[in-house]
Amino acid sequence: MKRLFAILIAVILVMQVLLGCKTANTNFSDEGTNTESTEQGSNSSTNTGEGEEAMNIEEMKKVLRLPNRAVDVVLDTDAYNEIDDQFAIAYMLANDDRIKCQAIYAAPFLNNRSESAKDGMEKSYNELVHILTLCKREDMIEKSYKGSESFLVDEKTPVISDAANDLVRRAKSYSRENPLYVIAIGAITNIASALLIDPSIKDNIVIVWLGGNARHWVNTAEFNMIQDIAAARVVFSSGAPLVQLPCEGVVSSFRISETEIDKYLVGKNELCDYLASNVKAYYGSKEGAWTAVIWDVTAVAWLINDGGRYMLDRYEGPIMPEYNRHYSYPDKEGVMKYVFHIKRDELANDLFTKLANMQ
Repeated sequence: MKRLFAILIAVILVMQVLLGCKTANTNFSDEGTNTESTEQGSNSSTNTGEGEEAMNIEEMKKVLRLPNRAVDVVLDTDAYNEIDDQFAIAYMLANDDRIKCQAIYAAPFLNNRSESAKDGMEKSYNELVHILTLCKREDMIEKSYKGSESFLVDEKTPVISDAANDLVRRAKSYSRENPLYVIAIGAITNIASALLIDPSIKDNIVIVWLGGNARHWVNTAEFNMIQDIAAARVVFSSGAPLVQLPCEGVVSSFRISETEIDKYLVGKNELCDYLASNVKAYYGSKEGAWTAVIWDVTAVAWLINDGGRYMLDRYEGPIMPEYNRHYSYPDKEGVMKYVFHIKRDELANDLFTKLANMQ
């Protein structure tokens, strides 16, 4: 009897191990590692929602490939929050042979530079207009929209704004084969709201978000993420193709020094002088050595990352931002693009050269 009982226990343990292997979260890479799991996932679909039939793993990976061509883009930015959005806006416009900007959205933020989320959004809109003027792209002002006046109160209720409504309307002109790329470099409230207004737009967009921290980092307490965790959860669960550029542990390496600012920006043109003085005003009060984080540029650079010249990325299984400021790893099939390394010098050289050449 004891022997029979021992055999039964052994069988149960073996079954648990097998089931655990089958349901473990899958990590996909460009090199095709974990081939067996990838093949299993190719017959499964991502979060369905509304719209077209959800993409399976291989279809999603195809959509998430670097386009290597000129693409239409909208940019979502909290431009007044710090000093790096200004670089990202200018760099995007400097690459207009590849990045065809269709609209720009002002995102909300709340910190010591704003009195409320609405105030942060309004200041971001005004800063956006200022940068467009310095870039001599006043034509884009009429394509710039004010965004959310608050953060999401839950994961079901959108914040209605001109920005969210424009994205819903605009995305309908695109398709899975020819998507609209949505670059987001702030709290992702506007994008989440658009997805809540019309979940079907997930089939027509690719979201490139700079937000959260690296998977190996101690937590996800990063500004863009913690400003609106509900919005991040809406986006990560929407089924929309997603490229994540994590902040601490990845893009945090993209910094510039005061010496570089003086050498490569000061005196080049009116735009560069403003960028330089803005950085120095923000960081100049610090004692000792300092470098300025301008990581928002990396989200724009992903779209021109031909041959991995500016960064490295890979396919990863899905994650979910939690309210406890950590990631969870959902027990479901899915895939996203995950940037894990920035080639700092290569990108900085391209940035300085293109900004200096803007007339």
